[in-house]
Amino acid sequence: MKTILVVGADRGIAHSICLMLKARGERVIAACMGAGDSLLKADVEVIGGIDITSAPAVAMLGGALKDKQLKLDWLLHVAGVLGLDELGRIDYDDMRRQFEINTLGPLRVVEVCLPHLDAGAKVGVVTSRVGSLGDNGSGGMYAYRVSKCAANMVTLNLHHDLSQRGVAVVALHPGMVATDLTKDYPGTFNYIQPEDAAKGLIARMDELTLQTSGQFRHANGDTLIW
Repeated sequence: MKTILVVGADRGIAHSICLMLKARGERVIAACMGAGDSLLKADVEVIGGIDITSAPAVAMLGGALKDKQLKLDWLLHVAGVLGLDELGRIDYDDMRRQFEINTLGPLRVVEVCLPHLDAGAKVGVVTSRVGSLGDNGSGGMYAYRVSKCAANMVTLNLHHDLSQRGVAVVALHPGMVATDLTKDYPGTFNYIQPEDAAKGLIARMDELTLQTSGQFRHANGDTLIW
């Protein structure tokens, strides 16, 4: 049985990940902004009140892990936000908000969790292919692209630092998922459901090793360009 921390588990993909991992017999700790009532009903352990933009809240998460005397086999950071903008109509306050959540959020969480990550542990950060420099063929979405591109750099940096400790790290793209996050996303896509994305992300974490650490992977198994 693995001990797995899932961050941003209130709803959507991370919520599905928690339920699936619990169903297969893992010990799941869900970090939620809210109370996580539906997860508690499924016997998932919940640490509530975790706003990843708040240093005190993230420190509280670290304190809760210390109180539980936990060593994590997986840390899966899923929390994120998507805001739409275009050149000439950029809300810089919202851009800062997205940067706090999408970029600094996973860095804060991983840093506070370092004492709970021993050799053999795995870290997955859900970013987005929209943050790929090599895959940007359309422009636009400045705040989201920039914050996710920076999150990719955070994840690659974490790989270089943590692999020396025996901890494998991967950046993950969930695909085009039908959630509250994407309901206003422009264009027509064949959206998948959160459960489908969750299955793929879990599979990518299952197969992650130190030898494959430092990659950018699609939930469907494809390797993506940075």
